[in-house]
Amino acid sequence: MIGTSVFLLPNGTFVVELVAVVVILFLVTKYILPPLNKAMESRQEKIRASLEAADQARVEAAAAGDERVQVLTQARDQAREIVEGAQATSDQVKSGAAGRGQAEYERIVATANLEVATARQRAIDEASARIGEVVFELVTKIVGREVDQSAHQDLIREAVVALNAEAAKGPSR
Repeated sequence: MIGTSVFLLPNGTFVVELVAVVVILFLVTKYILPPLNKAMESRQEKIRASLEAADQARVEAAAAGDERVQVLTQARDQAREIVEGAQATSDQVKSGAAGRGQAEYERIVATANLEVATARQRAIDEASARIGEVVFELVTKIVGREVDQSAHQDLIREAVVALNAEAAKGPSR
């Protein structure tokens, strides 16, 4: 039974194979695994840094969005204030112009009334001065003789006063 081998008993090949596996394991753990581990750790670090950068960018984008909304709100508020100020200024200008226009209207009407009253009084005065002469000439023609103007001055004055009183009442409608 010597020629047969029991496979459970180690022989020379087994020892050589075992030594070869141990050497390969040693070489793999000593020279191949450290660079692989280092590359994996480096890759993990890059991925982690990328994720952190993405999170940071997302936070910054949200903050920028909030800031943009805030700036837009401020701009709208400023625009609203500007429009309100312009409207207030417009209202002031309108009311000032309306007040000045009303004052100018009243001044023009007062001036026109004064001019009408002055022209009417002037016409009355001219008519009064002329009426005395007209009445005197008329009386002279009707009577047909010389009338003494100084003697009839009281009658002439009464006629002028009556004419002035009638003119002062205004035109009858």
